[in-house]
Amino acid sequence: MNQYTVLVVDDEKEIREAIEIYLKNDGITVIKAQDGIEAIEKLKEHDIHLIILDIMMPRLDGINTTFKIREEKNIPIIILSAKSEDTDKILGLQVGADDYVTKPFNPMELIARVKSQLRRYVRLGTYEGTEKVVELNGLALNEAAKEVTLHGDPVKLTPIEYKIVELLIKNAGRVFSIDEIYERVWKEPNYNAENTVAVHIRKIREKIEIDPKNPKYLKVVWGIGYKMEK
Repeated sequence: MNQYTVLVVDDEKEIREAIEIYLKNDGITVIKAQDGIEAIEKLKEHDIHLIILDIMMPRLDGINTTFKIREEKNIPIIILSAKSEDTDKILGLQVGADDYVTKPFNPMELIARVKSQLRRYVRLGTYEGTEKVVELNGLALNEAAKEVTLHGDPVKLTPIEYKIVELLIKNAGRVFSIDEIYERVWKEPNYNAENTVAVHIRKIREKIEIDPKNPKYLKVVWGIGYKMEK
């Protein structure tokens, strides 16, 4: 998840630094702000994917900061507050927050909520940045990063293997003949395509399938070719 950047906004330095440690340990880049006004400035300077926002802050509190951010951006916002009353939670959600965590918080719960919101934001297509992610039942292809992940874990593919996965996952459900796969991926006339493609398909299955002999994703259509199962 190291392609993600999270803005942490809290007037308590210790809280900001503690959250930064947890997020960085998970490969997430962290930008910090001490109040809502500084947070809005940071949003102008950086490409932010998610905001963790305290409610009680000087100058501009979390509720009003959320309201201002929602006028322009759809970035996921997780409200963080020492208050546990339902009225605060409801108010935060009403003005546009996506989730709510009460102090003192469990670090693992916070990380889980961050990951959940990032998946929704980026993989479901609401992120307005440059990344383009195609997901199929837990198998995801990030075109900008040229990366494939399986349930969030990176899959180490060779450039040719990546191109095959890219072709099939972006056209999920469509059957490609061996010749067509070879010509699209290798971009040259067919030379021993059947054996070459079959070897790469086998290697890809070993990396993305729990049981390569009974594949969930990369299916063979006998007598025709291969497809990525929808």
